[in-house]
Parts: sequence; structure tokens; C-alpha cells
Amino acid sequence: MDLSSVAFALIFLIAVALLFDFLNGLHDAANSIATIVSTRVLAPQWAVFWAAFFNFIAFLFFGLHVAQTVGSGIVQAAIVDDRVIFGALTGAITWNVVTWLAGIPSSSSHALIGGLVGAALTKVGFSSIVWWGLGKTFVAIFMSPAIGFLLALLLVLIVSWACVRVPPMKVDSSFRLLQFVSASLYSLGHGANDAQKTMGIIAVLLFSHGYMGDKFEVPFWVVISCQAAMAIGTLFGGWRIVHTMGSKITRLTPQQGFCAETGGAITLFAATSLGVPVSTTHTITGAIVGVGAARRVSAVRWGVARGIVVAWIITMPMSGLIAAGAYLASGLFLTGR
Repeated sequence: MDLSSVAFALIFLIAVALLFDFLNGLHDAANSIATIVSTRVLAPQWAVFWAAFFNFIAFLFFGLHVAQTVGSGIVQAAIVDDRVIFGALTGAITWNVVTWLAGIPSSSSHALIGGLVGAALTKVGFSSIVWWGLGKTFVAIFMSPAIGFLLALLLVLIVSWACVRVPPMKVDSSFRLLQFVSASLYSLGHGANDAQKTMGIIAVLLFSHGYMGDKFEVPFWVVISCQAAMAIGTLFGGWRIVHTMGSKITRLTPQQGFCAETGGAITLFAATSLGVPVSTTHTITGAIVGVGAARRVSAVRWGVARGIVVAWIITMPMSGLIAAGAYLASGLFLTGR
């Protein structure tokens, strides 16, 4: 492959990665805005602008630990080439589109990780996997919704006790204002954790092409590009999933919306600081179920929740299988090392 073809392949794959980031924002807009829209604190068109802004500026508040994990802590960076990246992105994008059309709030994050693992396994086998990093991600699949659930449940109990003597109208108006804060925090956490996954993919692609020497790092232009792509995707919204997240699981009041977003935001802040690529979808769903269950168990539509759990379980293997097929097919037009 000549130099011009190599450059074209690199530019093409960076564009595909940014397309995934855009679709991630589109697909996961519900994570940031479902609660604030369902409680009618903000109209949908204003909510997406609100979420997109905080998605974009998230890089100002967090380090790049998640990008490091995705770029070098899931599969061995040395085995990554154009075909592996193409397979991973194709698997993640395809699964995202399928679940978006079906209105299923699956995880873009785990679709990407499943795609990366599927393509790497197809190329090299099990020796390509960084087991500690992948194990940490698997633990987070179960821990992030559980922590979101418990924190939101605890916050509802604390807030309910604190407001027991306050007139309901005053409680409602106060938490309508506080939801602006909680939605901002959740959007920051979403923008930080999710955009960094694409940063890691682009960074490892640049590393595989020899643009970083021996040191793996994330260039600033990659950071800005990924934050912008996610913010633009959020602006377009994912209305089918907003409906599922905001009203099909349980009905929310402003007080409950605040507790769900705050519990989810705390979970995301902790995970991002530790470099754990968690699912923002899993986290906010767990938190929404938590606030619903605090009211009464029957307030949660458990049938809908079960359907979401099934989607969580099959996301990584399905995106991995699609990625494996895309990796094999990419041999027709891309070269590996």
C-alpha cells in the first residue's frame, strides 16, 4: 500500500470513529435529557442544547483516564491495525443503529468494547486481550447500574425526609430549579466518559500508524473533535429512547428526576476518575429504577426494565460478532500489519 493510500485509510477511519461518536451522542441523548424532559422542566428542543453544551465542555473537568483504558487497556495496542479499528467501529455503529431504530436504550460504550474485542479475537486470538482491563469493564456492567440504583434510592429517602414538612408546591418548584444542576452534572459525566472512548480508539489508531513513537497519549485535537462530535449528536436527540427512558420505566416528578440524575452523575464521576469505561445508559436506567422503587415496587414497569437488561446482555456479543465479520470483510480493501 503506497503512502497516499495509507493516509487515505487513516483519514477514513478517523472519520468513521467520529461518526460513531456522533451516533453515540444521538443514541445516548436520552441519558442526559430523559428525566428533565419527562418532568417537563425543559422542553425537548432546549434540553438537547443544554445537554450538548455540557457534553462538549466535559474535557475541562476530567482527565483522560478512560481514553487510556480503551486505547491500551482492553486489547493489546501492538496488535491494533486499520482492520481491527474498522471492525470495532462497524460492529458498534451497526448495533447502535439497530437499537436506536428499535428504541432500545442499549450501551454505545459496550457496543464499542464488544466490537474491539471481537475484531481483536478474530485477528490474533485470546492473547490479544488485556484481561485485567476487560475484567474491570465487565464488573462495571453490573456495578454501575447497581450503584446508580442505590445512590438514587438513598437520595430519594433523604430528600423525602428533609421535605416532609415543606408544602408540595414549594418542593416541586425548588426541585424544578435543582434539576438544571443535576442535569448539567449528568451531562458532564456523560460527555466525559463516553467521548473518551472514541478518543481512545483514534489515539490507538494514530499509535498503530507510528504518529506517537513509543508513548501512547491523546492529542488535544482528538479531544476537541470527539467532544464536538458527541455534542452535535446530542443536538439531534434520540427521541424514541427518550420516550422509553423518560416515561416507560416509571413516571418521574422533579424531585425524583433530581435524585436520579444526581445519583447517576456521582457514579459517572467516580468511574471516569478511575478510568473505567462504564455505560451511561446502564447508570441512568439503574437510577431511574431506583427512584421508582423508592415510591413503590409496582411503580416500576419491570417488563420494560427486563427488556432493557436483555439488550445489555447481548450488546457486547452481538457487536463483537458483527465486528468479526467486518474485520474479515475489510481484507478486501484494507491492509493490516
